[in-house]
Amino acid sequence: MLPVDDLGEPVVLDQPARVVSLVPSITEAVAVSVPNALIGATDYCTHPSDLDVRRIGGSKYPDIDKILAATPDLVIANSEENRAEDVDRLRANGIQVWVTEAPKTVPMALKSLRRLFATAWDLEPDWLTQAEDLWRETKPAKLTALIPVWRRPWVVVGRDTFATDVLRRLGIENVYAHDAERYPRPSLEELNAKRPDLVILPDEPYLFTHEDGPESFPGLPYVLVNGRHLTWYGPSLVEARPSLERALNYGQG
Repeated sequence: MLPVDDLGEPVVLDQPARVVSLVPSITEAVAVSVPNALIGATDYCTHPSDLDVRRIGGSKYPDIDKILAATPDLVIANSEENRAEDVDRLRANGIQVWVTEAPKTVPMALKSLRRLFATAWDLEPDWLTQAEDLWRETKPAKLTALIPVWRRPWVVVGRDTFATDVLRRLGIENVYAHDAERYPRPSLEELNAKRPDLVILPDEPYLFTHEDGPESFPGLPYVLVNGRHLTWYGPSLVEARPSLERALNYGQG
């Protein structure tokens, strides 16, 4: 029986040596774990910081012609970030595509990565087992938080999101965790009416700063955090937990 990707599609993986990744988190994971295999990535694949591979455009709208010209034997995509028509075109041109599902929890993300590396390279990266150990614990809930990721319009983290689970494991409950939307767009008045214990402002995808963001939530404590540590899954999860705990403990103080 052929191995299948996260969506159940069969993919023939036999030690792929020419990989293009359309998923920033997985780009970092492949670059760290199988560095010689990665030949292409999106413009948003910013880690490792010294990554030197062919750039094939954005995550949502990659340049398919550039990918085909690179002649990869595997492209890694994501069901939420990448369009089905692009995946179909790559497959129609004989390119193997491994499609991951957008992870809703830390264990889901790590399980997906474990399957990918085991299937493609018969590999268990050290950072993967470290991340599994680090994130196994879930602390008791102590605070509620609001997590904006964009403004003009305001967009916040909602239900079934990786960031919500990351914070839950650190003892922080997202006030929009049970919203009907994964990324709600409430009015600023509604956001302030939630009266969370803390406003968590990441530096990506929107770059919140001390001067840009906190002024919209008068009277509410806030903390700036590394957005990659909040939303990326892969090797960054090893440094993410201690980094976020330091930042959030400061915010609680």
